[in-house]
Amino acid sequence: MVLFANNMNTNKVKKCRHHGVAAGFIEATLETGMIAFDVTELLDKTGLSSIAAKSQLQRLRGRVVRVSRHQAFFLIVESQHRPMGAPPVEWWLDAYFRWLGHPYYLALQSAAELHNSAPQAILVKQVMTDSPRRDLSIGRIHIQFFVKRHLERTPVQQPRNAYAPLKVSTPEATALDMVRYASRIGGMERVAETLRPLLPLFRAAELKRALEAEGETAVAQRLGYLIDNADHSKLADLVHQWLPSGMVRVPIESSKQTLVETARSKRWRVLVPEREEA
Repeated sequence: MVLFANNMNTNKVKKCRHHGVAAGFIEATLETGMIAFDVTELLDKTGLSSIAAKSQLQRLRGRVVRVSRHQAFFLIVESQHRPMGAPPVEWWLDAYFRWLGHPYYLALQSAAELHNSAPQAILVKQVMTDSPRRDLSIGRIHIQFFVKRHLERTPVQQPRNAYAPLKVSTPEATALDMVRYASRIGGMERVAETLRPLLPLFRAAELKRALEAEGETAVAQRLGYLIDNADHSKLADLVHQWLPSGMVRVPIESSKQTLVETARSKRWRVLVPEREEA
């Protein structure tokens, strides 16, 4: 797969032999605006053997970094990114997943952060994909993967002014994902805290589209309760209209505390900790 422009100046690559052919390849790749490449492209563009390419890349340690020790996908680390040990995830995530041949999107609190809702600092990037994948640590960058069936149904968007193509869940889809994966991202209180700044971004049509895409009644019940609790009545009404009439009671989340229905949670058939009743 081509990860950089086909019109790369191959003459420039060949002329850089005194710095190493791989170094010339990297300079030419950066000129195309790309910061990622796979070793097959390096071999094809330079004529290097696998052994020579490996040797030259090892000498460029710090200038290039492998995403995973088991994968031949590399990132170019420019001087401003060397303290982190890698360029920002948002700059190369799309290219990486195109190379893998799997769908993805930036999700959960990482997506909320891009939508300007980050009550607390997020120390990892959270990525949704379609099959189990080991978490990645590249320099000081950490990526946590979450698995979701029917990933292609989830509404996504491209952030404005992004450096590179990037799929991010919409605010509405982000909220549903956070509720669904609450136990893995700090609990429902953390979800509620992140949700509140997102709610002004919600659009009725997009919320309905996200609900239809997920099709999970229990998740929608919990989200409806959180929206209602944040006093966004119009959005809460929209969620309630989508829900079936025969809802069963669901806990707001797994808890060792006594769970009860309060005056507000009764509408959603959601059981909440007894302390919230007060």
